[in-house]
Amino acid sequence: MRKNILVIYYSQTGQLEDIVRNVAKPFESQKDKYDVTYYNIQLKEDFPFPWPNDVFFNTFPESYLQIPKEILPPSDEILNKKYDLIIFGYQVWYLTPSIPIISFLKSGFAEKILKDTQIVTISGTRNMWMLSQEKLKVYLRDMKAKLVGNIALVDRHDNYTSVLTILRWLTTGQKEKSGILPAAGVSDEEIKGSVKYGEIIENHFKNNDLMTLQPDLVKNGAVEIRPFLVRVEKVGNKIFTVWSNLIIKKKEKRPLLIKFFKVYLMAAIWIISPIVLVLHLLTTPIFWFKRQKQKKYLQGINLK
Repeated sequence: MRKNILVIYYSQTGQLEDIVRNVAKPFESQKDKYDVTYYNIQLKEDFPFPWPNDVFFNTFPESYLQIPKEILPPSDEILNKKYDLIIFGYQVWYLTPSIPIISFLKSGFAEKILKDTQIVTISGTRNMWMLSQEKLKVYLRDMKAKLVGNIALVDRHDNYTSVLTILRWLTTGQKEKSGILPAAGVSDEEIKGSVKYGEIIENHFKNNDLMTLQPDLVKNGAVEIRPFLVRVEKVGNKIFTVWSNLIIKKKEKRPLLIKFFKVYLMAAIWIISPIVLVLHLLTTPIFWFKRQKQKKYLQGINLK
């Protein structure tokens, strides 16, 4: 009897779809063993791509506060089938799972699909995904889903280069290299190579050994933790909490506040972030063991 595999994702640029399809290839290639279904989450009113500059920043408060939009219902076939494994692909907007992903998780459909099912999460991001994954873990726990693995693919360039390339990509649609700037996002080589993670997942799945999947994925490079960026995320979450609530409450001043937030965000990236980096480096000897413990936790799938 064939096992049912569901691949859930939302992808504006096509990058995440390429990633999840590569990860699913080892299942797709064994049609006698697996029935693979794809569910592309769709909003009733989708976001534009490339993003007009004002629209991109205007999504911030709803993104961070996890305010959902209405999605198109999954097909009856998806809703009425029980799955043996779900591959769940998501991206991060403003340190939080994207609005389409949150909209699915807060819909009435998510629990029906995810409950009591083994799930491997996959993110394709610029570089800051760690605390967003923690937020996603809470949703999965509350729906009684069984998180068995996580893969985090990122842009390997330095923090500041990746800011420039992602802004170019989001606002112009150009991912390719231009001038002195490299290509944006997860590299094509790494996207194609992600099939190896699918092979690892399939091997553990067929041997009914998903309990030991995550250490194997980590050993093979599926999760990289940069302690400095964890620190940036923690600071960012505190500041985003203040900004998002202020913008939501002051509706009449929203356009002005969004402009101020944009200026603040750029200043935080180019001025405050380097200061945080220096402080991080200076305190590394003091907090070495604490950061190693934190790194091990974030590479795993448990929720504190």
